[in-house]
Amino acid sequence: MGDDDVGDPLNASVAEAFSALSRQGTAVYFMHGNRDVLVGSGFAQRASAELLTDPAVVDVHGTPTLLMHGDTLCTDDVEYQKFRAYAHDPRNQARFLAQPLGARRAELEKLRERSENAKQGKSAEIMDVNAQAVEQALRTAGVSRLIHGHTHRPARHVHRVDGRECERWVLGDWYERGSYLRCDAAGCRAITL
Repeated sequence: MGDDDVGDPLNASVAEAFSALSRQGTAVYFMHGNRDVLVGSGFAQRASAELLTDPAVVDVHGTPTLLMHGDTLCTDDVEYQKFRAYAHDPRNQARFLAQPLGARRAELEKLRERSENAKQGKSAEIMDVNAQAVEQALRTAGVSRLIHGHTHRPARHVHRVDGRECERWVLGDWYERGSYLRCDAAGCRAITL
């Protein structure tokens, strides 16, 4: 709901868990997703995390890797892309954040309900990434590895881009069980908790 939404127990526990991890010596990075697009420097400071831009290219054990939320790759979902543009507009965010926290919470609950209802009428293909958008993102970044969430269909996909074999890792959601992607010098592998 914004950096001032510190009274929510989930928000507080997530910030504290990230901060504890940071205190143990692990660098913590945060990239906005659908439900935390309004997180800013206040949350990042409480969580001892560095905010990443979307997209961001980072070195992962010697492999330049493109990190993305992933929603911009779902170009076939035209209605979602319109909503995304609205939700990421700094003027719209400022207007929203100027409202009292309770009003913001009520408005977001209505938006989530509309979003869930809209998903019911969409095919899985429309809500998934567009292969050409993936290839263009890899080409533009000049990398051979992409890691993203948003679609939450965890898997490793292989793409041929300009004669190069590229891999795309999709992160899972945490609704029913957790998972993460472990990357080291040997490569990446998905771990389910």
